[in-house]
Amino acid sequence: MSSAPVRRVVITGMGLVSPLGLGLEDVWQGLVTGRSAIGPLESFDAGGLPLRYAAEARGFTGEIDNFGPLEPETKKAIRKGLKVMCRESQMGVAAAQRALHDCGISTAADGPERFGCVFGSDYMLTLPEDFTASVARCRGADGGFEFDRWASDGMPQLTPLWLLKYLPNMPASHIAIYNDLRGPSNSLTLREASGHLAVGEATVTIQRGAADVMLAGATGTRVHPMKTVHALQCEQVAFGDDDPRSWSRPFDRQRRGMVLGEGAAVLVLEEFSHATARGARIYGEVLGHAARSANDSRGVGLRRRALGLAMRRAVEMARLPMGLPSHIHAHGVSTVAGDRDEAAALADVFGDAVERIPTVAAKGHFGNLGAGSGLVECIASLMAMRAGALFPLLNYRTPDPDCQIRAAVSGEDAGTSFISSSVTPQGQAGCVIIGGWNLGA
Repeated sequence: MSSAPVRRVVITGMGLVSPLGLGLEDVWQGLVTGRSAIGPLESFDAGGLPLRYAAEARGFTGEIDNFGPLEPETKKAIRKGLKVMCRESQMGVAAAQRALHDCGISTAADGPERFGCVFGSDYMLTLPEDFTASVARCRGADGGFEFDRWASDGMPQLTPLWLLKYLPNMPASHIAIYNDLRGPSNSLTLREASGHLAVGEATVTIQRGAADVMLAGATGTRVHPMKTVHALQCEQVAFGDDDPRSWSRPFDRQRRGMVLGEGAAVLVLEEFSHATARGARIYGEVLGHAARSANDSRGVGLRRRALGLAMRRAVEMARLPMGLPSHIHAHGVSTVAGDRDEAAALADVFGDAVERIPTVAAKGHFGNLGAGSGLVECIASLMAMRAGALFPLLNYRTPDPDCQIRAAVSGEDAGTSFISSSVTPQGQAGCVIIGGWNLGA
């Protein structure tokens, strides 16, 4: 066995696009003041759908100014590439550029061969209007669609680079090209678990010596004509006649489903000595991570088991005092079954202590951002540790006897570590444990 010391992995940069805003401080202020980002659905015509409210990233318009401070050549390249990026890719690139600016690193000076990227996403779907002209050319005299005309009449109407907009490996590809990242690169498509798994893979890549710096990110959306329909068909989505800002209520007894949202987030992960040598500001350290999956003989996801396995392994790796994190940032999707399964998994891992550890869930502010959720939530907890105080569990009013968690209250100590997890309906779970840091301003 190798006697070489384990390479420590720290977080030196953060960037995001979220319904609460595009800046770290905007998001933090939204959390501590109890602001909900849920409002009228405006990004597409929802006529014919029962859904009228969502958590859209309204501050992200796709304009070049949304991407943060950029060098002239980078700005020129991104502006040119916008036409071959779907909204999810654009949000992912914007979060990455903001994270790079936040960490103050120069890929040219720090060696592009030692700088890589792991990026997660949801499955990416085309917009219906991308096919409008093609379908129109294949309609017969009776108005019906004639399939045998698609190759000759329909396909030529598609934009030549149409497919590049929707490939899930494109966020990592764009980011690497714009920033000359020549290190290890990978793309993960694991829905809500994608962000946590990206952090895990990026951490292992640095620890095995294949890179010194890695971008770990994820981008996702549930606010999309086709994905919204899919969610309405397959998952519990919140409806009602009351204030939609109260609909996302993780672990509350009156919860009635998730709110659909969109967003992206990126962490810059860096080997500890590399970070200190350049005088980097350090937000935290990756102490543990894990990925697990579980489903039954019919392929139905077993969320409780998957989450429990992932959290238990991450705790073993992290070696926390007493085996307990200072606070829990729950997946908190706000569905009846999902929150019940997660609360049970937390009890499986932490026992009675789960009723003493403060729990937050930023989804109370912005719903389910798909693959983007997990790392936006990690950034929220990192900022809480930096501020020394937690934000409250929004909309939590009536405790549920099936969810024995201890909801965080405004201003209580965030502590020195947190555990953050996510799970998909198919039973794929990811988990990270991050410790705080005292270095830097």
